[in-house]
Amino acid sequence: MIRIRLMPAVIAAALLSGALAARPAHAQAPAAPVQITPAPVPQSVTDGSMQISWQVRNRFRLFREERDFLLHAESMRGGTVLAAEQKLGQQSDGRGWARNMVSRLCIDLSGRVSEPCNRDNVRESYLTPSEHPVTVRLSGAIPVGATCAWSFDDGDGPPRQQTFDCNEPVNLRARYGKPTAASVDVSAGAEAPQRVAAEIAVRDIFIAGLGDSIASGEGNPDRAIALSDEGFCFRSYLGSAAAQYYRPSRAGYKGGRACEAPDTLANWQRQSALWLNNACHRSLYSYQTRTALALAVQYPHIAVTYLPLACTGATIAEGLFAAQRARECLPAKNAASCAGTVNAQLAELREAVAAAKKRQPERRLDLVLLSIGANDIDFSGLVADVIVDNATERTLFRQSGVIGSVQDSRAALARDLPQDFGKLREALKPLVGDLTRVVYVAYANPTLADGMPCPGGRAGFDIHPSFNAESQRLAIVSNYVQREFLPQLKAIVTCGGGVLCRDPARDRMTYVDAHQAAFAAHGFCARAQSDPEFDRECFFASGESFNPDIVSAASQPMQCGRSAGDYRAYLPRARWIRDANDSYFAAMTYPQALPSSSQPADIHDATWGVLSAVYGGAVHPTAEGHAAMADAAVPAAAAVLRLDAVEPEAMIRPLEPAAQQ
Repeated sequence: MIRIRLMPAVIAAALLSGALAARPAHAQAPAAPVQITPAPVPQSVTDGSMQISWQVRNRFRLFREERDFLLHAESMRGGTVLAAEQKLGQQSDGRGWARNMVSRLCIDLSGRVSEPCNRDNVRESYLTPSEHPVTVRLSGAIPVGATCAWSFDDGDGPPRQQTFDCNEPVNLRARYGKPTAASVDVSAGAEAPQRVAAEIAVRDIFIAGLGDSIASGEGNPDRAIALSDEGFCFRSYLGSAAAQYYRPSRAGYKGGRACEAPDTLANWQRQSALWLNNACHRSLYSYQTRTALALAVQYPHIAVTYLPLACTGATIAEGLFAAQRARECLPAKNAASCAGTVNAQLAELREAVAAAKKRQPERRLDLVLLSIGANDIDFSGLVADVIVDNATERTLFRQSGVIGSVQDSRAALARDLPQDFGKLREALKPLVGDLTRVVYVAYANPTLADGMPCPGGRAGFDIHPSFNAESQRLAIVSNYVQREFLPQLKAIVTCGGGVLCRDPARDRMTYVDAHQAAFAAHGFCARAQSDPEFDRECFFASGESFNPDIVSAASQPMQCGRSAGDYRAYLPRARWIRDANDSYFAAMTYPQALPSSSQPADIHDATWGVLSAVYGGAVHPTAEGHAAMADAAVPAAAAVLRLDAVEPEAMIRPLEPAAQQ
């Protein structure tokens, strides 16, 4: 609503006019005065025909270049995050929109915040901005040929004044934490100028992302692996020539492809997939990034300062409270440059908040996006239990702890997770105050299609000879996730279902699970005629997608005869969950995060073929899945932040009387 007040000068003129009209008719007229022509007094626009509109430019502050923000703003215009992801996936021919953006951020690939960050050729503090770029326009019924005299006053020095054609936008940098009074005098022909006023107050929202692989975006590298037409040899555990098999190699790899030609990990790693953060498999496709970005797109009067900290493999104890092993090293000439560990997420967040408050005492953390708990109950062990079917591999991986059981998971869910979650609440309170500002986005059951557990089989899992999504084990795990894990997790987060919280009224987090119903039709086994052509032609439903002949497979590993490089990780699919084939074709992760006892002997060892699927993105959401999660999270985050509170676009204010000439 536009609030209108009468201008004092207008009131004074009206009173003077009334007094003259009331004078007696016989009063003697005064001598003719000297004619003085006063300057035109700008009249306040009171009918809403014109107003000042403004918006923050490049308001997702992680992006250094406005063109990247504008691409997302245009793709989301009037639609959902999911629709935008599907549109961008098609526009990029499935190569993904993030493949170049990942090198144009205010956080580098090692996870360090750039302070200052050069955003659109202006050096800014990322965590503590002092000003924001704003575009201001006059909108509405603008007179033809009108000229606008703009004035912007933030109380620090004289007002900034500029005159433009009224159809031209005005760019300025508005002070952080301080409103700017904007006014414009609109002149057209001989008519008195009209004045419109508004207040520009940018709200900078500080959002952090915490959690595990679902939070980090695992399975969706910002720049997917490039695949070769040729094969790469893997050696199974038995070690004989008959146990060798070929799968697509990495494009650009110049080392030995045959099992008899060992090579160094450093050579292999130079052609790795690229992530926002390789050590954590942190991705711009994650629902956390997409949620923060969507808020910036949807609300033009805010800026979003986003700090991604989630890390694949994290548990509450190791990952949030303590350091964890790095998932994968950043591709480099020297493999020794990999630190091997990742700092605790809570420690990183405390340090960032403390640094921000030191420079701006009023700065606070506004929102935390969180997903955690799956690793705490060994969900990856359950995945391994389902898909590793060969007896030799099952025995070896059960002994090393890679394969888990529903029984052990159930015990951790009942005993350990509630206790650890209580510690997490107490750690988050000093950072956010009200725990409703922690938006917990729930997991989706990855094993469903048409609301029922996937039937199982080798389809989508034939990347490794030992894989088979065994139907009985799959049904057991699917039912456990649906009937026990997800309901109990909700009770823990919301202090419901008999879960003990110190103060239930204050300890409840904001819980988001609206996406779960949609995922029930998009599990890893979902298929459709609209799936990418490569998937339909080359990933056989029989689970026999790869050439079994070790001679011909060396030069053509695909049974379909097509180049593996034709695979596109980011084209729309019926499945919103990566299967094992997707994991290999998109990321091909070498498991550097595992203990040395579980590391493969060399790069041809089939051990890492198993582990890269279990730990490298299989049974994790695709970019479409993350977009659907973001669509569920955005309304909850906006409600917590009260972003939909009605604010007037323009406010008409009283004008001071114009000076007489």
